[in-house]
Amino acid sequence: MRLTQLRSFYAVARMGSFTKAAEHLHVSQPTITTQVRFLEESYDVELFHRYGRRVRLTEIGEQLMQLAQQIFSLESDAVQLLGDAGELKTGHLRVAAVGPYHVTKLLVHFNERFPGIKVSVSTGNSQDVLDRLLDYRAEVGVLAQLVRDDRFLSVPFSKHPVVICCAANHRFAKRRSIRLADLEGERFILRENGSTTRKALELALDKTRIELNVVMEIGSREVIREAVSQGLGISAVSLVEYVPGPGLHMVKISDAEIHTYAHVLCLAERRETRMVREFLDTITPGPAQKRS
Repeated sequence: MRLTQLRSFYAVARMGSFTKAAEHLHVSQPTITTQVRFLEESYDVELFHRYGRRVRLTEIGEQLMQLAQQIFSLESDAVQLLGDAGELKTGHLRVAAVGPYHVTKLLVHFNERFPGIKVSVSTGNSQDVLDRLLDYRAEVGVLAQLVRDDRFLSVPFSKHPVVICCAANHRFAKRRSIRLADLEGERFILRENGSTTRKALELALDKTRIELNVVMEIGSREVIREAVSQGLGISAVSLVEYVPGPGLHMVKISDAEIHTYAHVLCLAERRETRMVREFLDTITPGPAQKRS
């Protein structure tokens, strides 16, 4: 198998058609067709289901696509390493994050140092972020939790208190802070299982005899915000994620240390690639990086 054949297959898989793949690679469609057919005939496999001009990957095609993503991502790393020995003047940094709140300041600092670098950000849950790193679809990830996995390098960079969010007409809205015991009996809206904010709150509550009156579990920050503003209950949110607005009030917890922590991650094997190294250096210069 030659790299040109794999590149043709990869282009068809990404673009969804032989015609668009040919346009993308600036070659003729027969060339693309021949390259893909050679792969299929050489290994006696079917890589695509063909529906007229449309194509869809077969099961073996999906598996080859995952490997091709890694190969061409590594190829891009090699080109970047060899092509620009000085400062990073061009390139593309892909960041996967659990939300925009944690990553914004990081990107500002990175962009100030390397204004010529294109940055794209994808958001999702923690597993989405890890999958993107493992599939080479992102160079760095930002999570609100520590990942204990030797495949990843994890660098803590910020700590955020957990606060209580309530409606503007709630009794807490007249106060700047409350005690943890004040939550007893309050109608409470919890984040979904696995939420770092929920884990931090439950860890603090486990040390007391306080029980929450949980009326809802919601996996969306935006939906929780709306539910709280409508008076359906109060909720806990990391301060960095709190968005002020009409009908909302934020109150601190005075007698408990409840925090979430943000971490930047990359694949341990990619820690010395130039783009990743420079991004990590924007948050922890020098030898402060430790593997999780």
